[in-house]
Amino acid sequence: QVQLVESGGGLVQAGGSLRLSCVASGRTASIHAMNWFRQAPGKEREFLAAIMWSRESTTYSNSAKGRFTISRDNPKNTGYLEMNSLRPEDTGVYYCGASTLGSTWYSPDYWGQGTQVTVSS
Repeated sequence: QVQLVESGGGLVQAGGSLRLSCVASGRTASIHAMNWFRQAPGKEREFLAAIMWSRESTTYSNSAKGRFTISRDNPKNTGYLEMNSLRPEDTGVYYCGASTLGSTWYSPDYWGQGTQVTVSS
């Protein structure tokens, strides 16, 4: 019912910043929250952050807290993840997700295809 497309990934040097975007389409009225995950090489996918779609409420993992900021623009059906002070350990594929009332912050109903983020030292 919901399609998600991530963009904004790329190659950055340690200490740099990136702003990822996630455009939602389809039945966007069913979105309860948008969230971000990442999967580093050799590691399992981990939750990073989530934001409620209709009110100002956010949550962050310990990995994201203090350096990453999640936001959204509902008229554009777009969510964002601003990443600052990037480190090589942040390298991985970043995915956005959309949660409905039938899912949680950590297990969204819909997934994007991912965007690669590479942080060089």
